[in-house]
Amino acid sequence: MKVYKTNEIKNIAVIGNAGSGKTTLAEAMLYECGLIKRRGTIDGKNTVSDYFPVEKEYGYSVFSTLFSYEWKEKMMNFIDCPGSDDFVGGVVSALNVTDMALMLIDAANGVGVGTINQFRYVDEMKKPLVLLINRMDHEKADYENTLASLKELYGSKVVQVQYPVGNGAAFNGVVDVLKQKFYEWKPGSTAPDVLDIPESEKGRAGEYYQALLEAAAENDEGLMEKYFDQGTLTEEEMREGIQKGMINHTLFPLFCASAEKNMAVHRIMNFLSMVAPSPADMAAPVDSEGKEVNADATAPTSLFFFKTTVEPHIGEVSYFKVMSGSVKEGDDLANINRGSKERLAQIYTVAGQIRNKAEELQAGSIGAAVKLKDVRTGNTLNAKGSEHLFNFIKYPEPRYRRAIKAVNESNSEKMSEALTRMKEEDPTWIVEVSKELKQTIVSGQGEFHLRTLKWRLENNDKIEIEFMEPKIPYRETITKAARADYRHKKQSGGAGQFGEVHLIVEPYTEGMAVQEIYRFNGQEFKIQNRDTQVIDLDWGGKLVFVNSIVGGAIDARFLPAILKGIMARMEQGPLTGSYARDVRVIVYDGKMHPVDSNEVSFMLAGRNAFSTAFKNAGPKILEPVYDVTVSVPGDYMGDVMSDLQGRRAIIMGMESEKGFEKLKAKVPLKEMGSYSTSLSSVTGGRASFTMKFSNYELVPSDVQDKLLKAYEEQEKED
Repeated sequence: MKVYKTNEIKNIAVIGNAGSGKTTLAEAMLYECGLIKRRGTIDGKNTVSDYFPVEKEYGYSVFSTLFSYEWKEKMMNFIDCPGSDDFVGGVVSALNVTDMALMLIDAANGVGVGTINQFRYVDEMKKPLVLLINRMDHEKADYENTLASLKELYGSKVVQVQYPVGNGAAFNGVVDVLKQKFYEWKPGSTAPDVLDIPESEKGRAGEYYQALLEAAAENDEGLMEKYFDQGTLTEEEMREGIQKGMINHTLFPLFCASAEKNMAVHRIMNFLSMVAPSPADMAAPVDSEGKEVNADATAPTSLFFFKTTVEPHIGEVSYFKVMSGSVKEGDDLANINRGSKERLAQIYTVAGQIRNKAEELQAGSIGAAVKLKDVRTGNTLNAKGSEHLFNFIKYPEPRYRRAIKAVNESNSEKMSEALTRMKEEDPTWIVEVSKELKQTIVSGQGEFHLRTLKWRLENNDKIEIEFMEPKIPYRETITKAARADYRHKKQSGGAGQFGEVHLIVEPYTEGMAVQEIYRFNGQEFKIQNRDTQVIDLDWGGKLVFVNSIVGGAIDARFLPAILKGIMARMEQGPLTGSYARDVRVIVYDGKMHPVDSNEVSFMLAGRNAFSTAFKNAGPKILEPVYDVTVSVPGDYMGDVMSDLQGRRAIIMGMESEKGFEKLKAKVPLKEMGSYSTSLSSVTGGRASFTMKFSNYELVPSDVQDKLLKAYEEQEKED
């Protein structure tokens, strides 16, 4: 294979709503370039992109798939991304390592919420974008309505390079505005006749040509001057202007096609090979220190590994982008993340499972290596002279969580190993072994997301598992001050145990001063703050421990033991066994015995005194509350709002965004367990949401009563 220079490389993410035909388009492209001899189909379970068993089983893409081919003296690297919002991790990683996006819109179903969500990532990263209205041959195809939706969303940035002649069964031709030609397909043919534009279409084609001409000229002063002087531009100059508009994110060229019938696919392949920007055309990415890293083949080599798959009969396949320099077979590189050395015995360009050996890949290239010993997703490998570290991919927060366990406990360790491996393949799966909840929690993007994880564990790894509703990580705190004392005394023949602790507890907020006098039941307690320890708790919040011992009532050497006893009760709160937080404890008095006092005695005295005081201090349960943002078509706003309010949500605001309503709310985590499924049901799959931890808030009294009762019953059973 030829060694392609950076300016000859085109990296493109293929994105779009589920069902828009991305995988089918990939088949048509690979067939056109000669890499495959026969196009596969999703129903036939023989496509290049969807080759994993779980994808064949469900009939949709689960993983992003790299497919590369040579075309018109260019190396075209495409990443076919899943359309379902549950697998958005593949979209995020692909957009981060490619230089533009090709977004497919289903002509039959129009612009979906998935399109909106994916465009949001394109917009945030300012990636050039080409739009392709696909499935023009579908019986319900409606080009004009889809175009109107795109114009409503993205305005004058949408500029037609092509438009169709006919919809559905009548779709048999495309007017190419840029080339000023008419492409017509005879029944059953994939090769069009290239004709002059019919007389009936010349007016419309001329109008669109003028719009394209002006849009191209607007992006370059030189082109604008020439346009004003001559009133036109050459096709090459128009392509130059279109590319600059794409890079500036001010122009989105629009095409149309039927990937299934391979109509107009060849034309868009040609356009992308000529107009898609190369890595050299785009702004340089930055490393973890904020330094720009240009795609320079003469610089020291640096590779970023953005994806890992585990494939039958091969093992791990690691996908990388050459950020700078070049990489050759047999190169020895240093893994800056793991402090290890790695030899790349072989490197490949790939198309799904098809691997083609490459002798060298230069800056900007995307390739793969197999069976690397110590490389993980997100790692950076450097040659001597390079110290870059890349961590620019930011994945979305999880939205759906379940507790998971192996049906057969003997498979628990095997399950943990499989989950660790699968997280390498999809970093949006979050696996946490919770000491607090005594559960393994798997979090992902939605029910579909976790369903595929379950399928893979049971079918690929032969581990039967079950999902359960996860416990909620409640917190306990207090709402008023209280006092208690406790004497621990034990005598059993020899040396006994004795420790007495008097303490005050109160709710703590940042910067709150210790009072000089506290009053309980008509009695005053004077406090001298001799020493304060502020402990940041691992589970959030603080414990403030104040030493107010005077006159040597308790020796200073016993204070750490008292604190240890209090911490033990903070880790298992008196109300429900949940972690306690935001409490100040003032130890002001106590008693010792010259022989029987020891650390154990004061630890037990401190723990029991704290437990008694806590229960008398207006104890309350706190629950985790999340910021939830729902993007929903206006027609469904009332149903979505009603559903949220039934989940104890507090509506924080609403705003319109590109054809959708954005609803913001604060919702307790307890109420979000089935929200992914419920939202899909309420809106017919046309809405999406994000959620992010906000804070802990007091649960309502009726909810607290239920939790206390449930905990008491559980304690009795145990």
